[in-house]
Amino acid sequence: MTNVSSRRQFLRMAGAGAMACATVSPRGALGAASPEPPAAAVPFTLGMASYTLRQFPVDQAIEMTKRLGLTRICFKDFHLKLDATPEVIADTVAKVKAAGLDLYAGGVIYMKSEAEVDRAFVYAKAAGFKMIIGVPTYELLPYTNRKVQEYDMPVAIHNHGPDNPLFPTPQSAYDRITSLDRRLGLCMDVGHTQRSGVDPSESAEKYVDRLFDIHIKDVSAPTAQGQTVEIGRGVIDIPKLLKTLKRLGFKGTLALEYEKDAKDPLPGSAESIGYLRGVIAALA
Repeated sequence: MTNVSSRRQFLRMAGAGAMACATVSPRGALGAASPEPPAAAVPFTLGMASYTLRQFPVDQAIEMTKRLGLTRICFKDFHLKLDATPEVIADTVAKVKAAGLDLYAGGVIYMKSEAEVDRAFVYAKAAGFKMIIGVPTYELLPYTNRKVQEYDMPVAIHNHGPDNPLFPTPQSAYDRITSLDRRLGLCMDVGHTQRSGVDPSESAEKYVDRLFDIHIKDVSAPTAQGQTVEIGRGVIDIPKLLKTLKRLGFKGTLALEYEKDAKDPLPGSAESIGYLRGVIAALA
């Protein structure tokens, strides 16, 4: 079977899975999401990068994540401020737990000084994150490395594509951390990787030993001009990526970062999550 026909078959199966997983009415109301595919199907878990929901307060972001049938969320500081008081952090974390969600990470957190690195680790510890999705400057990597060791807190460096010279690709981060603590790793942004002209599946293959987290999306073109689109409508070979991650035994989170339709992200997010579930079902 050729790569093209193989992908088309996955698209048909994924489309059927998407229809079964979630529906959006003409008025935009999300139907009940189906349960996650059996855990044995893939070793990774779908989640939400709350940047998707940046126009909404934390209570609505939590509810929208639940309506998508997701169980993990990574908070951008729109939903939990970096300078929040311990009381606000505790109250927000309690809301997330009460909703049945795992607040597994925070980020993307930018760190341009030692003080900002310190703040990120204090914040992450207070919130009970399992990792920081972060972008320290190159010069701060040794200091960040010491904090990783001090707090026993992994940091996954997020790549930001051809628009940003600081870690544009997974390789640009990987090459700078290979001699550092193994708790310094990668959060591969699939869209920015593709926009840099790099196949995300190939990056996963090469850097899986440091691949902690994935921000998953689709883009309209494999160039700097590519824009976020609903997953399955763009140029990224999502079936190939998920198949690769399954084969590699990636056990992290694929957190949806749907940057389109900021004021009405739920329909596109539902379509994207439905597509991913359909591909996972096909893999099983």
